[in-house]
Amino acid sequence: MSQSTLTAQQLAECACGKNEQLLVDHQGYKLHKEIVDDFIRLQNAARDAGFELAIASSFRDFERQALIWNAKFTGQRPVLNKQQQHVDLASMPDIEKCHAIMLYSALPGTSRHHFGTDLDIFDQAAVSADYKLQLEPSEYTGNGPFAAMTQWLDSHLEDYGFYRPYQQDLGGVAPEPWHISHIQQAQQLLQHQSIAALTDIIENSEVAGKTTILAHLPQLYQRYVLNVSTPAV
Repeated sequence: MSQSTLTAQQLAECACGKNEQLLVDHQGYKLHKEIVDDFIRLQNAARDAGFELAIASSFRDFERQALIWNAKFTGQRPVLNKQQQHVDLASMPDIEKCHAIMLYSALPGTSRHHFGTDLDIFDQAAVSADYKLQLEPSEYTGNGPFAAMTQWLDSHLEDYGFYRPYQQDLGGVAPEPWHISHIQQAQQLLQHQSIAALTDIIENSEVAGKTTILAHLPQLYQRYVLNVSTPAV
């Protein structure tokens, strides 16, 4: 099934992690069916350059994102700042908790991982089989195990239809060198991830801090969803 055959309601559900009609299974993960060929081309090119580009995370549905969000909001799961230090949310107003969490974890319904077009990746050849992947900047820069692959991707990622939406610190989501996005398909789904659709889904879901989220949703959406890096071309 293609995007052109889905209704506006179905596309909104796909964009918010509530519908999996555009997904297929690939290498043990769920991906948007229209990105598979480009991803295979990217993997093959990376392999030729000496890297084993592997998926750490791909599609994540609304319910899974809500579990992550609620665990962080209630202090059951750690929240980190840009210095990778733990943040104590206990005494924070709810809106400040939202800002602290959204530095690295999306509000349920707004995650680009809902699209199936966005992947967290690493170089499997650079680490042992029992390596505990952290998805932290130090792994992808400097002397980190995935720094060489990161540098290669800097020059080649867009050749295969992908880019990094969190390439720079723009005052929203912190830089995530591990996160790649399919330019064309992600942009198409982003157009269906509207404030109206999000409001409806969040209102009818068990999301911690819901009242505060809904009161500030336009501002949160602008800062953490729309405020991302753009492709070079």
